[in-house]
Amino acid sequence: MKYIDEFRDGDIARKIAGRLQAEALPDRQYSFMEFCGGHTHAISRYGVAELLPANVRMVHGPGCPVCVLPIGRIDLAIQLALARGAIVCTYGDTMRVPASDGLSLVRAKARGGDIRMVYSGADALEIARREPGREVVFFAIGFETTTPPTALTIRRAREEGLKNFSVLCCHVLTPAAITHILESPEVRQYGTVPLDGFVGPAHVSIVIGSAPYEPFAAAYRKPVVIAGFEPLDVMQAVLMLVRQVNEGRAEVENEFTRAVGREGNRHAQALVDEVLEVRPSFEWRGLGEVPQSALRIRPAYAEFDAEVRFGLDYRAVPDNKACECGAILRGVKKPTDCKIFGTVCTPENPVGSCMVSSEGACAAHYSYGRFRDIPVRVEAVA
Repeated sequence: MKYIDEFRDGDIARKIAGRLQAEALPDRQYSFMEFCGGHTHAISRYGVAELLPANVRMVHGPGCPVCVLPIGRIDLAIQLALARGAIVCTYGDTMRVPASDGLSLVRAKARGGDIRMVYSGADALEIARREPGREVVFFAIGFETTTPPTALTIRRAREEGLKNFSVLCCHVLTPAAITHILESPEVRQYGTVPLDGFVGPAHVSIVIGSAPYEPFAAAYRKPVVIAGFEPLDVMQAVLMLVRQVNEGRAEVENEFTRAVGREGNRHAQALVDEVLEVRPSFEWRGLGEVPQSALRIRPAYAEFDAEVRFGLDYRAVPDNKACECGAILRGVKKPTDCKIFGTVCTPENPVGSCMVSSEGACAAHYSYGRFRDIPVRVEAVA
């Protein structure tokens, strides 16, 4: 990566748009899901959708780690702070995710819970060192991108012999979620949307590589193109998907070659495998129970597992009935299809998780897409 500006060049964007206009077959519709919230943010922020042909539709997916946190997991963290007296540490966006009884972590903090925003698990470790008489719990969330640092944090806690530190592990896995979108019992509840292919996540793929998507592409005949987060990355990935569909191919291609390889980061993968293991099932907000889609702490490191240490009992909690987050995360509905979008539900007062993080579909559309009416000039390509 040399210069960010190289991947935000408007002239090149219009040329790619012209190529898309030339190659997208006028007698068919294309629907591609950008799984990652970072791509959703880029598409909204840079007006990528307005540069695409009318018959090429982008569908928002569930790749925002904050958005997919179920209410029950937030409730566990709040319980640790308010009922167990633990210091709960977590990332900033997690603090505002709506939970039960009108609470969130930030509101639980206002009620007296010792809940602290940190930038990494290492910050939580430092708090545990400074306060040896208090239980410190790191509420760890995220996809494969943030999982290796959590594993490293747990291993360091054992090496240092920290007896007052544990992790509430809520890390989730990308490939299982992509599969679940196409075949799950919840399809009957929310409906489904025809998908012709996927824009694969960038940061996740740096860790796991492109290989894990290959069985999915072969089994479901859905092409996957891994893309970076800049607007030209996304547009080039869409062009590559259109070409695969036109040619009847269903392969894994890598647009983000400057950072992603087929095998990924083997060192990071080995670290995760040492400390964490796959859960049989895990609830996702909007997707329900997804088999083998999340990680838990291995028995060898059980002393640092907050669920084991505090005997936590997970209970699923239904979402607010007025919120359409479930359907939005599945790509069945758009943010503007929700009756409370932009009125009752705003970034300052989020009712659903999709409005909390800047990577959430609702937050991105609220910030960049509500009033967009910009004429776009697309260069014709012979």
